[in-house]
Amino acid sequence: MTRPHAPRIHALGIAAALALGPGLLQTVAAQQAQTSPTAPAAPQPPAQRATAQKTPGVAVADQRMMRDLAQANIAEVETGRMAQEKGASEDVKRFGAQMVEDHQKALTELQELARTKDVELPTEPDAKHKLVATGLKALSGAAFDKEYIRMVGVTDHRQTLEKLQRTQRETGDNNLRAYAAKTIPVVQKHLQHAEGMRGKASHKSAH
Repeated sequence: MTRPHAPRIHALGIAAALALGPGLLQTVAAQQAQTSPTAPAAPQPPAQRATAQKTPGVAVADQRMMRDLAQANIAEVETGRMAQEKGASEDVKRFGAQMVEDHQKALTELQELARTKDVELPTEPDAKHKLVATGLKALSGAAFDKEYIRMVGVTDHRQTLEKLQRTQRETGDNNLRAYAAKTIPVVQKHLQHAEGMRGKASHKSAH
């Protein structure tokens, strides 16, 4: 004969829970959620699945090429500014100014390309280029000019040219290939100019 009193007991339980505050209600709700059957997860809409699968990626080799080229451009800008400040000859100062202008432009174009592909580029030179810059900072006058043209003008530009040519040959990315094709003539011109300056300096020192 206890069944008729069940609604009253249930009502008293709710009243007690309300009197104890929202914390108890949250606890009760949590317990009920644990004991209730779990609803199956809603399936992902077909349109969303198709979009996720179509998102393109960038090949690891292409990312590495872009980062290498970014570091080369950053280093050329940094040492070019140094040449403008420390260069003894007007030829070296002008060459440094040209490096800043051309390689900053090349770097900006590469950064814009990387943004379209969600590729993060470095913001400073690598260890090798930092070592070259450190060595140049310790020099001045004609000694600086000679080392700058040898290491940056000739050696670095030869290496950068090789990287660009390899990128143009090996990349499967049409945009990156176009960037390399556009930048190669600029770097070739820099290299030829630097080799001419080094030959001119060698001729002077021989006499």
